[in-house]
Amino acid sequence: MSQSFLTIQTSSSGIYKEKGSKFLSFAMPVSDIEEIKEYIADFKKKYYDARHVCYAYILGNDGSEYRVNDDGEPSGTAGRPIFGQIQSRNLTNVLVVVVRYFGGVLLGTGGLVTAYKEAASDALLQATIIQVDIKSKIKITCDYQFVDIVMSTINNANAEISNKNFTDICELEILVPLANKDYLAGKLENIVKLNIIY
Repeated sequence: MSQSFLTIQTSSSGIYKEKGSKFLSFAMPVSDIEEIKEYIADFKKKYYDARHVCYAYILGNDGSEYRVNDDGEPSGTAGRPIFGQIQSRNLTNVLVVVVRYFGGVLLGTGGLVTAYKEAASDALLQATIIQVDIKSKIKITCDYQFVDIVMSTINNANAEISNKNFTDICELEILVPLANKDYLAGKLENIVKLNIIY
């Protein structure tokens, strides 16, 4: 199982022109379907006068969730070439949208495939690709007397506290890189009165 994945750091854009048609491309990091739906709605609203707003995305640590959309272009000529550019760079958690303004000259299916591929490629070429560690969640509870050593152990494992609740005992939710999970769990299990819930 992979312990990290590649994605893009921030949004980027590109452009491709062919026979009067303009293909404006946009790549953005995304984390879930709801975020993608919002982006698509925003693009359709902003570029309401465009002929087509096509897109593709890949989601998930393993890139298992994806979708392509031709938005009225001939089947397989838009979404699939966009998807191919994301996939060829081994990226995930990425959405690429290509907005087409028709220039009056038909490009044919081959021309469309090339145009959408090149537009998507240009947006991704402008992006900064980053490697992200896949994180695992660990929930722990401990008595207050152990908080300092627990905090120190968490820091040493390059983990972060995503949630904390201090009542009569200390409850922590920790995100730890997969590569460090066993190390952290082993260290924490040695501390008295500590529960680890995976």
